[in-house]
Amino acid sequence: MSMTETRHWGEIDGVSIDFPMEVTSFNSATLTWTVPVEPARELIPGDGFEVADMGDGNTMLILAPCDYRENPWGDYDEVNFGILVHPKGRPEEVGAFQWRMPVNQQMTATAGNRVLGLPKTVEELGFTYTDDRVEVNLSMGGEPTLTIGFPRTPPAGDPTADRTLTYSYIDGEATLVPLTIELPTGMVDPGEVEIELGTSDAAEELRSLGLPRDPEMAMWGEGLRGTFEWPTPI
Repeated sequence: MSMTETRHWGEIDGVSIDFPMEVTSFNSATLTWTVPVEPARELIPGDGFEVADMGDGNTMLILAPCDYRENPWGDYDEVNFGILVHPKGRPEEVGAFQWRMPVNQQMTATAGNRVLGLPKTVEELGFTYTDDRVEVNLSMGGEPTLTIGFPRTPPAGDPTADRTLTYSYIDGEATLVPLTIELPTGMVDPGEVEIELGTSDAAEELRSLGLPRDPEMAMWGEGLRGTFEWPTPI
């Protein structure tokens, strides 16, 4: 992981918030779908970003359940609900905007909201593992929202660190959260991914994008690493 000068943000609940913030172990799935631009636009708040049109009026939906094992902000679970966007008038700078980011611990929710501008909310969320399968269960606002099950596929090779762009708003200002992250290399057969949607608002948002259906790509990885860098206004 690339290193930059250490910067101290402050403290939250006695935890020092420093950048770069090194995550030394997490498990994660990455699931992607091609979805129409128009309903995706309804999910992106504010006017700082435009949904990235990847051709034929479509964009990309990314669901990324993460099981953080060793993280300065806690050993928590998270599901990223992401759409590809770019800052207004800058179509070459495509990145992900998470319009929802449920987690299951308060510390990371507070830090994510205040420090990174990410829409973290504390919800009922958990990973269940067997020798050959993983299941992620999410309820939001007390309503069933999303269940994802998939094979616990072994890695196809060593993970490669990839620098990605995550966008958010901090105090109403469009912000870039730079992230260098190891991507999963265990390729999962999309036909073996099981998805169930519940009754919450978040589940209805996924329905508006055409789910439930098989993803076009699915990957799984364990023991991955990542580095979050200082968020900067765009």
